[in-house]
Amino acid sequence: MRVIVVGAGVAGLAAARGLLNAGHEVEIYEEAPGLRTAGGSVTLWPAATAILRELKADCSGTGRRLETMESWAVDGRRLVTVDLTEAERRYGHPSVHVARRDLVELLADGVPVTYGVAAEHVVPERAEVRLSDGRTVRGDVLVGADGRRSAVREALWGGDRAKLSGWVTWQGFTTRPTTLTEQRRAVMIAGARGLCGLIPAGDGRLLWWFDVKATPGGPFWDGDPDVAERLRERFRGGADPVPDILETITEIDFFPHHKQPFSAAWGKGPTTLAGDSAHTMPPIMAQGANQALEDAWLLARQLNGAIGGPRAGSGRDEPGGALRAYERARSKVVRLPARLAATEITDRHRPLAGLFPDRLATWLYVKWLRRVSTYLLTAA
Repeated sequence: MRVIVVGAGVAGLAAARGLLNAGHEVEIYEEAPGLRTAGGSVTLWPAATAILRELKADCSGTGRRLETMESWAVDGRRLVTVDLTEAERRYGHPSVHVARRDLVELLADGVPVTYGVAAEHVVPERAEVRLSDGRTVRGDVLVGADGRRSAVREALWGGDRAKLSGWVTWQGFTTRPTTLTEQRRAVMIAGARGLCGLIPAGDGRLLWWFDVKATPGGPFWDGDPDVAERLRERFRGGADPVPDILETITEIDFFPHHKQPFSAAWGKGPTTLAGDSAHTMPPIMAQGANQALEDAWLLARQLNGAIGGPRAGSGRDEPGGALRAYERARSKVVRLPARLAATEITDRHRPLAGLFPDRLATWLYVKWLRRVSTYLLTAA
């Protein structure tokens, strides 16, 4: 089977990797001139680390294994602690925080990608794409993994319906030693002025981020020349190590939060979507990369079974049935985190954080991880 993948982010690389491992012919086309490594770091929950191992892109040698996830008050008081080792015991795989660069490099290893070409015209019914270099490519299957502004999704369903939520994230790494850098704790500090997050990412790096309310052209928006000083002013009263981190701010990345109406209709004919193309969500639930990996895992599994796999009969089956089965299964699971993320629970984090004792919070979180994972639901 020949599969055309548009987009070489987490979803596209992982899907291609799964299909290549099964012996299929895969071509990936990426608009960026090289590997897309921007974006700080991501937390990978047990299902994602298990999927990476199945894809022969084991992340155990990179990043930082996490043991707890803690919510603090602004003054440093611990409100609640989720024991992530309980999820590791339950599901057999760890939670790991890893730099996005390291993740995409693992996924891209051995995967052929054509960089610097964009999809200019897509014909979903024929799995056909005209590229910016003048070529037209066609496969048995077309996968749109080209992000929130997906050209494949636009050809399927029209323009981008995502809207700004009114929240933004500013984030970066510090390599200055802190009290958290060499630990295995993810910390979130919620206050009336916004949300601060701190997570060790391995190799002496600590990811920090600040979620604040902002609108285009205003303070805290992209292009604000005073944003570093604004962050220092707003969060300087935070608990250790926040004040020291604020003093290290130099290069910072900007991420506006978008709310995309969720749809269970992802594709038609031999064409489908994966990752942000199908379900853009803000970063507040740490699910974007995880759900992209879940998409890629199930997509490869369905296609491996429908065409040339153990469920295939004599001859060559049409891929449409496998793609619709993939979309139905994934939309049932990803709908919940996508809709919750779209409600911007950043607004509600502070009053909710201290409501549950640690053991109950841990139990609920372990259940939640299974509820939002096709991989864990299938494996159970």
